[in-house]
Amino acid sequence: MKDIIAHGDNINVLLARYGVKFGIYKNGTFHEQLFPFDPIPRVIPAEDFDYLERGLRQRVDALNQFLADIYSRKRIIADGIIPEDFVFSSSGYLPECEGIMPPAGIYSHISGIDLVQAKDGTWYVLEDNLRIPSGASYPLIARELSRKASPGVFRSYAVRDNRDYANLLRETMDNVNLGGINVILTPGRYNAAFFEHSYLAEKTNSVLAMPNDLFVQDCKLYYRDDHGNKKRVGAVYRRQSDEFLDPCTFRSHSLIGVPNLMAAYRAGNVAIINAPGNGVADDKGIYYFVPKMIRYYLGEEPILNNAPTYLPMYEEDQKFVLENLERLVVKDVAEAGGYGVVFGDKMSEQELADWRELIQREPRRFIAQEVIDFRDLDIIDEGKQVPRKADLRAFVLSGAETKVWASGLTRFSRNPDSFIVNSSQGGGFKDTWVLSR
Repeated sequence: MKDIIAHGDNINVLLARYGVKFGIYKNGTFHEQLFPFDPIPRVIPAEDFDYLERGLRQRVDALNQFLADIYSRKRIIADGIIPEDFVFSSSGYLPECEGIMPPAGIYSHISGIDLVQAKDGTWYVLEDNLRIPSGASYPLIARELSRKASPGVFRSYAVRDNRDYANLLRETMDNVNLGGINVILTPGRYNAAFFEHSYLAEKTNSVLAMPNDLFVQDCKLYYRDDHGNKKRVGAVYRRQSDEFLDPCTFRSHSLIGVPNLMAAYRAGNVAIINAPGNGVADDKGIYYFVPKMIRYYLGEEPILNNAPTYLPMYEEDQKFVLENLERLVVKDVAEAGGYGVVFGDKMSEQELADWRELIQREPRRFIAQEVIDFRDLDIIDEGKQVPRKADLRAFVLSGAETKVWASGLTRFSRNPDSFIVNSSQGGGFKDTWVLSR
């Protein structure tokens, strides 16, 4: 135990030295803090990962087909699988993206799928993150530092090497590159994931660019280097939200966008990774329909389970939610990062009454789910080994083929009474060991 604690302390010291931090805005102030690392890894047996890999590839392929369909023919709406008003009322649906087919027909190049494992071993998908999912850099650098601190560990165990993420990401960018350099576009160091932006740019040999480093000329995107030379950009891995991406198309007051970027994209002269408009597919309400998408587009039964989910916009579901609110978890469909999540069993009678009224008034705004008592993983807390709730963000990269990274971001709650594991809510992270056969 002492060796494990010492290893964790060493890694956290190194992470601090390397500036491995994330930032959050709270009450109008930017706070930067460390993402605490726990030295006890999550271990996924080879056969479990094979199962997850099949299910994740299936899910992301269906989501990509949904996005291609919803911004073109809309067959899934015409055939009555998903209600029209439910799609177009999503805050993630962008009419400005209608009729744009991205290079190779890929919308979600990097998908972050959040899963939990129930105590009976069943895996459930909690969320699909298809806009700008973050977190791959943390297990990457933690493994890198762990190899330096304890090189013998990885020679003693059959753990799959996770250092291929940079190659997978580079291949994904190259697959859709339309001629020019690859750029990772960051809004700047005050972004929560700025460390990741710079780290991945270095690992993929891409250019890390600020918005004012890029400009559009003749419907082509260019990067201007420190000497004033311009270089054509073929693919831009953007790390800011859609609404700030191009002030000429979306929010006109955005200071972190690139004017006319969407014009270059629409003209087919640059790939944007991930594609603008993906938010319609990771809306927490659309999540309800993903199993139906898999059956509709792929003609297959879903491999991975959704958490049991209810849509209050449906009369029958709303009735069930209102009658059972005290044992459900309610999520705001437009929120992320652990925000907008409330547990019925934590509410007072007055709070339950207020929430019932709010759900009836704004049924499209919320989903409700059964609370999955997912597995605890052991962590080191104040020198003791204790159990805490943990999830897994799996990373799926869609290029010439769909690949699942043999690693992932395992996040855990440091609060013994909480199911919320997000870094923005005070959680920590572990390395994820996928075992070889």
